Amino acid sequence: MQLTEAIELIKDPEIGADEPQSWADFGCGSGLFTKALASMLPASSVIYAVDMQPSLAPNVLPNKTRIEVIKADFVNDQLELPNLNGILMANSLHYVKDKKSFLLSVTGKLVSDPQFVIVEYNTLSSNRWVPYPIDFSSLKQLFAGIGFTTIKKINERTSIYNEVKMYSALIRS
Repeated sequence: MQLTEAIELIKDPEIGADEPQSWADFGCGSGLFTKALASMLPASSVIYAVDMQPSLAPNVLPNKTRIEVIKADFVNDQLELPNLNGILMANSLHYVKDKKSFLLSVTGKLVSDPQFVIVEYNTLSSNRWVPYPIDFSSLKQLFAGIGFTTIKKINERTSIYNEVKMYSALIRS
């Protein structure tokens, strides 16, 4: 996937605000979606890109959004993060077995009007690359069950690996 495609997949006018924001990207990998999110945030925002094996270098992007790379296991390690406006999880929530407990633990870092941006495969069939899948219907139930009231699909596209669709969602309280 190219950066323009990643931007198109998660682009929504409700993401971001007028003031600089702090976000975390759990499972950032190469930083493709980190950079896509950065393109939507106000100038001088910061994204904490967390991954066990990040292949993304710390960076300051043209809009002055700063990317801070943290080498850690976002599920099992104790992360020292500041208060966050949002959390991005692009193709990473399917690595979390106990999703409800995990989400409850990270929502404590979120400030008022918190946002999640999720990118996942719209399937419940697991495989070695997607061990704990979550389709959009299950995602809605999961987030509603922990108190979030707005759970909307932003976009979807067919995965290059199989016929399964990938979806993106914006979740707000």
